[in-house]
Amino acid sequence: MPQDVCLAMLIVVFLTNHEATASIHHVHSNTGVPSVNMTSSLFMALDPRESVDESKFTKHRSVSKWAHTHIIHMSNHKMYVLFLQVARYRVDEPPAGGYTGAMATLDFYSSPSTNARQLTAALICVSAGKPYGSDFNEIQAGWVVDPSRYGDIKAHFFVYWTADGYRSVGCYNLDCNGFVPVNGAPITPGDALEPTHGQAKISFKIFKNKEDGDWWLHFGYGVNNFRPVGFWPKSLFTHLEDHAELITWGGFTKCFRGNACPPMGNGQWPGKNSASFQNVQLVGTNGQGYVPPVWTLDVYADNKKCYQASTFLDDMFYYGGPGGCVN
Repeated sequence: MPQDVCLAMLIVVFLTNHEATASIHHVHSNTGVPSVNMTSSLFMALDPRESVDESKFTKHRSVSKWAHTHIIHMSNHKMYVLFLQVARYRVDEPPAGGYTGAMATLDFYSSPSTNARQLTAALICVSAGKPYGSDFNEIQAGWVVDPSRYGDIKAHFFVYWTADGYRSVGCYNLDCNGFVPVNGAPITPGDALEPTHGQAKISFKIFKNKEDGDWWLHFGYGVNNFRPVGFWPKSLFTHLEDHAELITWGGFTKCFRGNACPPMGNGQWPGKNSASFQNVQLVGTNGQGYVPPVWTLDVYADNKKCYQASTFLDDMFYYGGPGGCVN
C-alpha cells in the first residue's frame, strides 16, 4: 500500500518556563553543526492506514496513534496531542527513472485567522525512500503561517529537508548546513510574504538539475517569473541523490487537542473564490514543466467537514475550508 507522505505537522516540544515554547533539539553529527533548538519538519511522513512501531521513536519525537491526525508529543513526562488536517494531491507511481521535480503557482493571504497554537500552510514535497526509515529523504517548500516560530500571522516562505526520516539530519530554512542560498536570490527562506490587496501569488519549482545533479529551487512572484533561490546538494541524500518517488501538492493545518483548527488557504471552500494550486506540473532535469497525467493523481482530504480539495482540471485544483473542527 503506498505511503501517504508529507502528512504530519510541525514537531513541537513544550519547554517548562511557565509558558510553552515551540522548538526541538536536533544534533547534526554528520555536518559538524552544533546542536540548536529549532523547529523540525512541518509535515512528516505518516500513513493513516499503517501502524507505527513506537520503539522507533524517543522522547521529544512525534508518534502517530490511530491515524495520522493524532500525533503524540511527550515532554517532561507530559503528553500533548496535536492534530494535522490535510487536503492534497499526490503522484506516487513514478515513471522509469523516477520523478525529477515539481512546480506550482500558489495563492497566499494576509492576516489569516491563526493563533499561536495553530499553523496553516501550503507546500510541495519531493520525497524518496520508506517513510519512518532511517534513510527516508524529503525536500519541502511553500508558505506557512506559524505564529509560534515567527511571532506574527504573516505568511512566510519556507524550505525544509531531511536525509534520515526526520531524526537528526536536516533542518528548516537555514538553521543548519544543507540548503545553499545563491547571491541575488529573489527571496530568502524564512522571509515574510507581503501580499497587495490582501492576497497575491507565488510560483516555485524544485527540480534535479541535469548539469550538476543537485536539487534546485527557483521562485517567482506572480505566475512563473522564476529566478534561482538556492539548492540542496545531491550529496545530502541517499534516495534523492538520484530521483524522487513521491510528489505532493497540498494545504495543511495544525492544532492542539481541544482547540479549533485554523482555516486552510483563505478559509473558503474549494471554488473560484478559494485558494488554489495552479500550473501544477512535474519538472524535468532541464527545468521545464510537464503536466502529470490525470489518472496518476491521487486526491485526499482527511476531514471533509473542515477542508476539501476540488477536482483536478486544467492543471490546477482549489483547496481549503473554514476549519473550526475541534478534536
